Amino acid sequence: MRDNLSASSRVDAAEGGSELECLPYSVQHDNEGVCLLVKMGPHRILLDCGLEDISSLAKGLTKSGRGTSLPLPADLVLISHAHPDHAKGLLALHTAFPKLPIYGSEVTSKLLPLNWLDEDPEKISQFCHALPLRSPVEFQDGLVAELFPAGHLPGAVAILLTYTTQQRTYKLLYTGDFFLSNSRLVEGLRLEELRGLDLDVLIIEGSYGTSRHPHRRNQENQLAERINRAIADHCSVILPTPALGLGQELLMLLRSHHHFTGRDLDIWVDGAVATGCDAYLELLPHLPPSVQNFARHQPLFWDERVRPRVRRLQAEHRPSVGKSPCIVLTDSTSDLGEHCQLDTGPWLILLPEKIDIKVNKEYLAPTTIETYLLAQHSDGPGTTQLIHNLRPQHVVFVHGSPAYLADLTSLEELQNRYHVHSPAADTLVELPIGDTFLQPAAPETNYEGELTELGTVITITLPNVITADSRWRQFADTGLIEARWQGEELVLRGLSQRELLNQNSDRYTWTDVDCCGTCRHQRGQRCWNPASPLYNFKVTLEGYCPAFEGLSSPES
Repeated sequence: MRDNLSASSRVDAAEGGSELECLPYSVQHDNEGVCLLVKMGPHRILLDCGLEDISSLAKGLTKSGRGTSLPLPADLVLISHAHPDHAKGLLALHTAFPKLPIYGSEVTSKLLPLNWLDEDPEKISQFCHALPLRSPVEFQDGLVAELFPAGHLPGAVAILLTYTTQQRTYKLLYTGDFFLSNSRLVEGLRLEELRGLDLDVLIIEGSYGTSRHPHRRNQENQLAERINRAIADHCSVILPTPALGLGQELLMLLRSHHHFTGRDLDIWVDGAVATGCDAYLELLPHLPPSVQNFARHQPLFWDERVRPRVRRLQAEHRPSVGKSPCIVLTDSTSDLGEHCQLDTGPWLILLPEKIDIKVNKEYLAPTTIETYLLAQHSDGPGTTQLIHNLRPQHVVFVHGSPAYLADLTSLEELQNRYHVHSPAADTLVELPIGDTFLQPAAPETNYEGELTELGTVITITLPNVITADSRWRQFADTGLIEARWQGEELVLRGLSQRELLNQNSDRYTWTDVDCCGTCRHQRGQRCWNPASPLYNFKVTLEGYCPAFEGLSSPES
C-alpha cells in the first residue's frame, strides 16, 4: 500500500496504478506545514502549501524544449484556509509557477496576504481566486470541487473532490483543519452537510490525537477565571498568539465574558494580531449572525469608550503598559521582555497548548508562565465522530505529531472499519477502491514491565523502547511522577518542571487559606475530587471551589 517513490518518478505516477493516490510533500509532523498532491485519474490537485521551501515540488519536472518553462507541478491548487502552516508557501509557488491556478474561499483569499506582511499587498492580493461555498465547480472534464465551511478559522473549508468516469464516480474529502464546535467568531463544521456523501477517501487532520477536551464553554470559563484572578492579584497578563484566529477569539472572549464586562481595564493589542483584527473587520458580513448583531451595537474590536477598553498598542504607550494591571495580546514571535520591565508590576504569561511559542524566561519584572487550552481543532472524539458519519473506505491522517497520529491509527474502532493510513512525507499512498485490502498491523502501544515491592518502596521497570517515543522527554523531564487510581487501573503521569516550580514558588504562601494549594484533592495542579466542578481539570494553587477539603480533613 505504501511505496517510496524517487523524486523523478513522483509526477509520472499518474500514468499507472490506482485511480486515487496521495503523495504528501509534507504532513505537519512538526512545524513544516501541510502540502499534499492528490491524483484522481489524470488530474493532479495540490491541497495546501505550507512549505517554507517549495523546491520539492519542482523535483522531477523537466523542460520539454530549449527556452520553455518547467511544466506545472499540479493542475490546480486548492487552499483549505489562511494559516501559515497551510499557506505560507503559496507566494513562492505563484512566483515560480505563475500559470498554476490557486483557489480558496472568498474569506481565505482576503486573509492570505497576512502571511506576507513585508510584501507589497498589490503583488499578492490577486493570485488566489475565490470560490463560492456549497456550490460545485467543474475545473476539468470529470473533476468537480465543492467547499464546505470547516470551522477553525473564518474562511476555512473542507474540500470535496469528485472525479467521474464512465465506470463510476470517486469522491475524496480533505478536511484541512476542522472544528465541530462553535467558537466566538466561527461556526463549527456541520456534520449534516457532509453526511451521506458516499465517500471513498477522507484525508483528515489529527492534531490532538485521541485527546478528549472539556466543552468549549468550560475551556473559556477556566481561562477567564485564571485571568480574572491574576488581575485581582494586581498582576498583568500577556497572551502571545498567532496573528489570525486565536488572538481575535481571545479578544472577543475578554470583551464578552462576565468577569470583564464593565471593568475598568485596558486590553492592549499589538503587532500582527492587531492587523488580523483589522482584517476581520473587513469580513464582517461573513462572520456569524451573533457577531454581526454585536457589531451593530458597539465596535467589534477597537473601543476605548466601553469597558474593558480595547486599544491598539502604539510605541508611545509601551512605557506605561504594565504599571497597573492590564491584558496584552501580542504576536507569538514578539519579545515579551519589552513588556516585563523592571518598573512594571508582576506578569502572568499564558501560552496556548499545542502551539509552539518560544519565550525568553529572563525578564526584569517577576513573571509566571502557565498554559491554557482554547482548542481550535477537534479532539479525538470529534475526529472519530466525523469519520463514522462519513464512513469512507480509506482514512488518511495528516497534521499532527507522529505519536498522536499513531494513537489514532491504532484505534480498534477505526482499524476494524476502514483502511487507515498515516504516511510520512514523500511516501506515496495508493488508494484502491473496492479491492481486497490487508490492513497493516497496528503500531505497538502497550508495553509490559515489572513491579517490585521492597518495604515501603515500589519500583516499576519499563522497557527501553518507551524512551524512543518523542513524548518520553516531556514525561520524564523531572524524573518525578504522580500516580492515581482510575477505577481499577493505576495511572502514571510525569510532573513537569513548570508544575514543580509553581508548587515550590515562594511568591505565594498558603497556610490557613482555603484554596486549591491546601486542598487534599489537588495533585499536580489538577483536581481529583469527583464532587468538584473542577474535577479532572487543571487548577491554580490559589483557586477555590465549593467542594474544598483541607489537607487535614478526615478521609471520606
